[in-house]
Amino acid sequence: MHTILGINGTVGPGLAAALQQRDIRVRGVGRRPVKGPWEHRSADVTNIAELLDVTDGSEVVYLLVGLEYNIKVWRRDWPVIMENCIEACRAHNAKFVFLDNVYAYGLVKGAMTEETPMRPNSEKGKVRKQIAERLLDAFRNHGLRGCIARAADFYGPDCQSSVLNSTVFERMAAGKSAFIMGRADKVHTYTYSRDMGAALAILGTDDRADGQVWHLPSSAERWTGEDWVKVAAEIFGVRPKFQATPTSMLRVMGLFNKLFREMIEMNYQYTHDYFFDSQKFEKTFGLRPTSFRQGAEETAAFYR
Repeated sequence: MHTILGINGTVGPGLAAALQQRDIRVRGVGRRPVKGPWEHRSADVTNIAELLDVTDGSEVVYLLVGLEYNIKVWRRDWPVIMENCIEACRAHNAKFVFLDNVYAYGLVKGAMTEETPMRPNSEKGKVRKQIAERLLDAFRNHGLRGCIARAADFYGPDCQSSVLNSTVFERMAAGKSAFIMGRADKVHTYTYSRDMGAALAILGTDDRADGQVWHLPSSAERWTGEDWVKVAAEIFGVRPKFQATPTSMLRVMGLFNKLFREMIEMNYQYTHDYFFDSQKFEKTFGLRPTSFRQGAEETAAFYR
């Protein structure tokens, strides 16, 4: 039995399908039961009793949950969730795979790799560093089995939390001009959502992954924000019209919208080159990422 905490997100159903292709029984957990071809249970991962119950009998536990994009919520809940997951996996002798982002790295000059030091320059990044360090300590010094999987920003079909989807593909599908976060001339790597399930299933079932950080397969093509707009416009058959959103504009928008206020500190990811390197995973496990062109075509087809 492999248990997926956060089955209702972008990545959960794809991971469940990848595990089932390996004839692994899957339990999907969310705050509310999510129907699907798996055993579905509901639990609040901040509640240790509920978490111990839904992870009972698990060989592997995957943490894919997302929290409200609010620094107060992150400071309050992420440390609790991490401690609870560590305790539950220890109690059930389960392997633990945590899907992380790159916030803990902070602003990086050059490629982000698994060896990049964690030097966050945002409050959200500091929270991610705290919980990643806690988990790595559990792997290295306290006998917990598992690994950290990191991904760049997501995009792809049925990817509701994707900035690229909402600012480019959704808007072009509706006949509107695109938005580009930050600067249009800066490189920004994205991880294709449909690649992630298979990659996480590998990490959950291969002992070589244990105790390490892994970057999930992501195309090494160095596309800028403007490149994404041009390709998406070509696929949709529209003009490549866009408006950039520099930090100054986000500050103004944040006066009226809490989400934009929360995004201001992360806009450095779009005003500087953001290049995510996944060669370690690709060379070790032989899984290649989807090209940006193919991913863009499949994402546009979804919105059509």
